[in-house]
Amino acid sequence: MRVLLVEDDTSVADGIIDGLTYANIDCRRVATGAAALAAMADYQPDLVLLDLGLPDMDGTDVCRAIRVTSQTPIIVVSARDDEIDRVISLEIGADDYVVKPFGMRELVARIRAVSRRFAPADADSDPETDAAERTLGDLVIDTRAQRVTLGGTVVYLTPKEFDLLVYLSEDPGAVFRRGDILHDVWDTNWYGTTKTLDAHIAAIRKKLGNPAWIESVRGVGFRFAVPSLPAAPA
Repeated sequence: MRVLLVEDDTSVADGIIDGLTYANIDCRRVATGAAALAAMADYQPDLVLLDLGLPDMDGTDVCRAIRVTSQTPIIVVSARDDEIDRVISLEIGADDYVVKPFGMRELVARIRAVSRRFAPADADSDPETDAAERTLGDLVIDTRAQRVTLGGTVVYLTPKEFDLLVYLSEDPGAVFRRGDILHDVWDTNWYGTTKTLDAHIAAIRKKLGNPAWIESVRGVGFRFAVPSLPAAPA
């Protein structure tokens, strides 16, 4: 597994590199946003650890730029612990957010959890027992290929957005409670706020071009529904 670490603080970077090396994870470190964007093509990482306070540009701009061309999982690792920073990072495509200081065991666990969610389906799995492709109106969700199309046009979702869409679309019309969604999609160790869920729902609605795909049920949670007149993807 190749991890690209985008961190300008050498002491912090050295500690992370030592911890990842101990966990048998290959890591390349860059110190600027420009170097990070160049390394995406050169190094082709399986996951990006991204600091927000970079010397040449804000980490959120790096995240946006990566998302233009790549769906590689991104975990923001930042000293910024305000809720707004978490929400913005998740809205623009980050898949997880870790606040400094943190333990290496936690960071490695989060890397592996995000990687599992992004990994393609097992090639040895039985296609008869795995509903690889789900068609809902003009929306087609292919869980084996991690691919979503709407009206024949590919819709680019982050790994977490994809997981959430798959989860909600498993039972169209059913209401899913917020707590259950966070428990099942974000794993049992999620302790963040439900605004993280709201940010991901908003991002999916925007990318599908019609908020009616996911209905809010006041005081309860969300319901997946096929709009009568699906809109083209944004």
